Amino acid sequence: MDRIEVEGIKLFGYHGCLDEEGKIGTDYRVNVTVWGDLHRPAQTDELKDTLDYVIINRVVKQEMAVRSKLIEHVAQRILDGLMAEMPLVQKAEIKLSKLQPPINGDVESVSVVMATSR
Repeated sequence: MDRIEVEGIKLFGYHGCLDEEGKIGTDYRVNVTVWGDLHRPAQTDELKDTLDYVIINRVVKQEMAVRSKLIEHVAQRILDGLMAEMPLVQKAEIKLSKLQPPINGDVESVSVVMATSR
């Protein structure tokens, strides 16, 4: 199966269980991989035949703008949105990273990796 990877989507969001996280916010990084058949668009050279990374970026931005307590919840919403808006996607995976999480320690990021398929 072929895939398209969109890596390093940088966003600012307000996700977290602490009230301060909802007020202050933090930086996030999102990587998305979608699988599907890319042989047809390789032949037709038509956007409608491929896995459009513009849609991927839009769905990520839309869902990241909606506050959640858990990044797992945000990641699942993104996966659901991708599958709903992109019927040619056979499988999708997301890695959502919260940069400099407010935990007691020097931690670069905390990430969740989730996947779904048809």
